[in-house]
Amino acid sequence: METIRIGGLALEFLHSKDDTAGSLDLFRMTVAPQAKVPAPHYHESWDEVVYGLSGTLTFRIDGADHVIGPGGSAFVGRGVVHSFRNDSQEPATVLNVLTPGVLGPAYFREIADLVAAGGPPDLEKVKAIMSRYGLVPVAG
Repeated sequence: METIRIGGLALEFLHSKDDTAGSLDLFRMTVAPQAKVPAPHYHESWDEVVYGLSGTLTFRIDGADHVIGPGGSAFVGRGVVHSFRNDSQEPATVLNVLTPGVLGPAYFREIADLVAAGGPPDLEKVKAIMSRYGLVPVAG
């Protein structure tokens, strides 16, 4: 299984739009303590469910914080602004389900390549990649 690393994030796709005929994307995401995470954003054309496996992540969804620990979950509807963070001292792992499957691993590979290039990522390039895949960043 491929692991895509973006700084303090590690993503492992279990299923994607490519092997589900666009039905869903399913990936495990591990977030290191205090990791740099994506800016608040929303998805134009898919919903997301997050299910806690280990550790604790805080998801900010539509202005409200939701602490997701093992067995906890949250629903993020398309168009709803959200972000997440790991304020704890241990890694946190969640299972993400996106329906329908329109994102796939290619988005994360492109962002990983940009981050791996060194130095602060070019924010205009990040925004362009996000836009190409249907993610819309918003001011935090």
